[in-house]
Amino acid sequence: MENNITLEGIQNFKGKYPKQLWYLFLVEMWERFCFYGMRGVLAVFMVDQLGLLDGQASLQYGAIQAFVYAFTFIGGIFADKILGFKKSLLFGGIVMILGNLLIAANPHDFFYYGITLSIIGTGFFKPNVSSMVGELYHENDGRRDAGYGLFYAGINIGGMLGGAIPIYLGKNYSWSLCFLSAAIVMIIGVITFLLTKKHLAPIGNSPLQNQAPKKRNLYEIAVYLGSFAVIPLVYIMVINSDFTEYFMYTIGILALGYFLYELIMIKERKQQLKFLAAFIFIFAYFMFMAISEQSGGSLSLFAKDNLTNKLLFFSIDPNVVNNSINSLYVIIFSPLVGILWIYMFNRKIEPNTVVKFGLSFILLAAGFFIFYSARFFVNADGLSSLDVFALGYLLYTLGELCIGPIGMSVITKLSPKRLFGMMMGLWFLSSAFGQFAAGKLGAEMSNANTGTTLMSKLIAYTDGYYQLAVYALVAGIAFIVLTPLIRRLMQEVK
Repeated sequence: MENNITLEGIQNFKGKYPKQLWYLFLVEMWERFCFYGMRGVLAVFMVDQLGLLDGQASLQYGAIQAFVYAFTFIGGIFADKILGFKKSLLFGGIVMILGNLLIAANPHDFFYYGITLSIIGTGFFKPNVSSMVGELYHENDGRRDAGYGLFYAGINIGGMLGGAIPIYLGKNYSWSLCFLSAAIVMIIGVITFLLTKKHLAPIGNSPLQNQAPKKRNLYEIAVYLGSFAVIPLVYIMVINSDFTEYFMYTIGILALGYFLYELIMIKERKQQLKFLAAFIFIFAYFMFMAISEQSGGSLSLFAKDNLTNKLLFFSIDPNVVNNSINSLYVIIFSPLVGILWIYMFNRKIEPNTVVKFGLSFILLAAGFFIFYSARFFVNADGLSSLDVFALGYLLYTLGELCIGPIGMSVITKLSPKRLFGMMMGLWFLSSAFGQFAAGKLGAEMSNANTGTTLMSKLIAYTDGYYQLAVYALVAGIAFIVLTPLIRRLMQEVK
């Protein structure tokens, strides 16, 4: 009987992957289509359709993305304490669908209303799938990293399709169709989850399972109503980027305070040190995101105006390349990087997690140095080479592959099980601050452009990319130098 599935039964799976991983992979794949689709069109839509200037659009983009990730932190806590991962995911998915349908009905007038719903929905949806993946494995199951690796590739199939299809529909057909496509795939994702959630058995059930049903329902309804009650507040903060700053600083201080409180409450010294190490990885991720997240902001606007549409022997919209090539590279190189780590592990030369984090920054720096070099490949019309741009993304992606899949895995290894949701939330919150910082950095690049020509824009943006490359290089070297210290904090965790 399917209903007799136990946690033991799931975790004692034979072979390389538990079958539940494939179901979660599909659900997350459709969510990522929706998420990357929205992310890839934001800056372009705001400049072309809402008439924002580049700098304004970068700030607004950073604010919207920051809210998405900040709400993930809040959604993670509610999932941990009240709803459980399953109900949280379902609620979030439905709210995301409503948000996209609202924008599709009238992109110009309903854009910010729909975005507000998408922010709240994504907050409830996003942290839960990756937390459930962690629970498919015993605490010391060595196959967990491989599971996250596969999951990461699945995410990127959604990311690649989402990066290409909505922007293509928006620029060539209609913006309504663009947002409708995101709603449709999200509906497929929610239906997939409803059909397969019985196979997850106890994973993701409400933590209030043992409470009286009346009390549990009361708490759950309060969460749902509270989510809708904050809509006006989120809407006001999204359209006014000054409010975003206050919100981000407030939530940052509160999250830090909460982390310190949980750190003090841990009585065992070894566990405390591991918890601290988890925080260092989260901080590194923030720095990585602040630099790399130019992809939806300044790189998107750069692609729109400053690149030719010739990639190797093809004609292709530079924005489709900007939005999708990163995911395409992840799908191609993720298995190869995995094989490389196994090969090095067998020869006892695999770099440890800390060194991999350092390497990710060095590769990211190399990617941004190539984006900077785009200024040396300009044609008579003031447009630069799409090939050079695609090469920059290759190094950028290899950097991401050294941090993304292992980041989530190492956080779950270093954190106590009862704090998984909170730490996943903190991981996403660090991403929110990264997005926020990325928007500010992108706006500074736009504002550095004092001219009105394509060439002056190209120079302003590539100057900015040079600066980001230097920051990334310094961070990478610092991380590698501090390896012995961070390893000591990690205790027995490899």
